[in-house]
Amino acid sequence: MSGCHLCVHGHFYQPPRADPFTGIIPRELDAAPYANWNERITAECYAPIAEAGYFEHISFNMGGTLARWLEGYDARVYGRIVESERACYAAHGVGNGVAQPVHHTILPLARRRDKICQVRWGIASFEHRFGHAPEGMWLPEMAVDMETLEVLASEGIRFTILSDEQVRGNLDAGAGPYRVRLPSGADMAVFVRDRHLSNALSFTMPDPAFIDDWLRGQVDWRCRRGGLVLIATDGETFGHHHRQGIGVLGGILRSGAAHGYALTTLGRYMREHPPEMELEVVGDTAWSCAHRLSRWVVGCGCTSGDSRWKGALRRALDNLASNLDDAYEDETKKFGLDTWRLRDDYIAVLLGRMDQDAFLAEKGLAHLSSNERQRLLQLLEAQLFRQRMYTSCTFFFEDLDRYEPRYAIASAIRALALTLYATGVDLSAGFRRDLRVAVSERSGQTGASLFDALIK
Repeated sequence: MSGCHLCVHGHFYQPPRADPFTGIIPRELDAAPYANWNERITAECYAPIAEAGYFEHISFNMGGTLARWLEGYDARVYGRIVESERACYAAHGVGNGVAQPVHHTILPLARRRDKICQVRWGIASFEHRFGHAPEGMWLPEMAVDMETLEVLASEGIRFTILSDEQVRGNLDAGAGPYRVRLPSGADMAVFVRDRHLSNALSFTMPDPAFIDDWLRGQVDWRCRRGGLVLIATDGETFGHHHRQGIGVLGGILRSGAAHGYALTTLGRYMREHPPEMELEVVGDTAWSCAHRLSRWVVGCGCTSGDSRWKGALRRALDNLASNLDDAYEDETKKFGLDTWRLRDDYIAVLLGRMDQDAFLAEKGLAHLSSNERQRLLQLLEAQLFRQRMYTSCTFFFEDLDRYEPRYAIASAIRALALTLYATGVDLSAGFRRDLRVAVSERSGQTGASLFDALIK
């Protein structure tokens, strides 16, 4: 053995799909023969990986919206994933699970208090499911800036994962971990995935019968230098994007002795090999856009056609978010509350760890009148849907007239309705006006016409 370690990290995530008003996922015809894409991907990916016992041997993050849905839809698969992580933690004193901001928000584009909210909600979701605090956190789309890293560090996160094009410096230590010095004086450890190796697996996956040939051509020479080799890719690569992916993953996990590597996970490896070398992070970058963060702001060559709708939709959502925040802040100030900490802590209710009455009592608000209680809870619920407006897939694809932007607008409508119920203030006219500027090149629909259709 050359002292080489290999880690396969899977990013398992599905966006929220349920109707914001009914909580029911509409039938998605293109997922046939399944009722929706969550069910189809579970059958193709999550279930076979769990049944094969592979979750215990890889590093992974499971997004909060996926975990919540999977827990209700297939408790057996969900239970196996949770048990695998807990078994790793029991065996090694450190788990193989990595936390994730709950709503897959592009954090560098979020204001600081929303970064903090998403990170805290992600940590709470992880602790609720796996029974221990996370050491690492996966950044949605690997989108990073220094403020995001500062927030991670302040919330007790020790490491994250980036791609090699997002860092500057000497990569002689392979995947690391490397130390990144933050402006505050704190440190963050960063593992650096091998982009070319990860993409070779993701986009030119071999047949399982040829896994030894693939490993000889792709991994053996990388292992000669020792250290850590990190493959990081979408978990859905295995079984959903590539039907042969389950067999290929199994081959990689079984073939270490023949190809000179030992399997490891990130937290475990960092315990044994603390960061020694330093790197600089290239801020405002992501693994899925070659144009900084343009894919989620104004559009870029990563998607085809006229992308001007992205900037228009983001402006509409930002303006609405500001108005929703003002309404929420005005109400909470009446009670002398820490406005944003209250929102961050509301994750306990969303996870079902306590009911609303217990939450208010814990915050010293048991004395509220029935009307005051109702208004405050409606505004907290509005903040949930306001967070969901910004799930990254809202802006990821090529056209406005798709499911993902519709979901963002529907979440906005739910937040508008809850704020109207709580305060009597209707913010919809300004939001609809802003949406008129967002236009689908494909259908000619505007954001305003999508808004009207969803209202009906």
